[in-house]
Amino acid sequence: MLRAGLGWLRPLTYGSVMSRGNAIFLAVVVAIVLIALAAASILHNGLSARANPTALEIMLARNARHLAIPARAREIQNPVADTQENVRDARLHFADHCAVCHANDGSGDTMMGRNLYPKPPDLRQEETQKLADGELFWIIENGVRFTGMPAFGGEHGSEQDSWKLVRFIRHLPHLSDEERMEMERYNPKGPGEREEEQEENDFLGGAPMQQKPEGAHHH
Repeated sequence: MLRAGLGWLRPLTYGSVMSRGNAIFLAVVVAIVLIALAAASILHNGLSARANPTALEIMLARNARHLAIPARAREIQNPVADTQENVRDARLHFADHCAVCHANDGSGDTMMGRNLYPKPPDLRQEETQKLADGELFWIIENGVRFTGMPAFGGEHGSEQDSWKLVRFIRHLPHLSDEERMEMERYNPKGPGEREEEQEENDFLGGAPMQQKPEGAHHH
């Protein structure tokens, strides 16, 4: 009697196993298709860093970044006060260390930034601005693998500087022309740029302009 009463469980259990197996199979197929599409989009332009990432690559990269940042980092509050002094310190630090890729205004529109793969994000836009302070801090401190973003953490005082940079990133959408011009004085300069700058200063000070020989112009 008991066996007869429980007999209905056998087909139900078998059907459940089959449904679960189908779901796993479907998930594997979908994963393979996504990987194939991502590989095809990446290899479409070879390994050139001049190519622009496809929409699929961008979507996968953003999700990978989200998963890579520890959940606890999203809850950390910025311990650095939002003062003009702290924002200015970070602005000049950004000009010296970050602007070569990100540009002074955070757009990423620089010679270095345009030729990286993936390109630096526009820090003024929602995709960056909607990140929590703790997420931005984690990215600055730890960098992002397989991109041009290095890890700036681990040095003495780096955490304080990184938290200040978070304040400046929040300020980027409101950067004024005066602030941007001040940053230009702190951007790294090559030997050629420094030489030209010194010649301009000498000329403004009354010294005659030196004529450069043919072919001596700097790239």
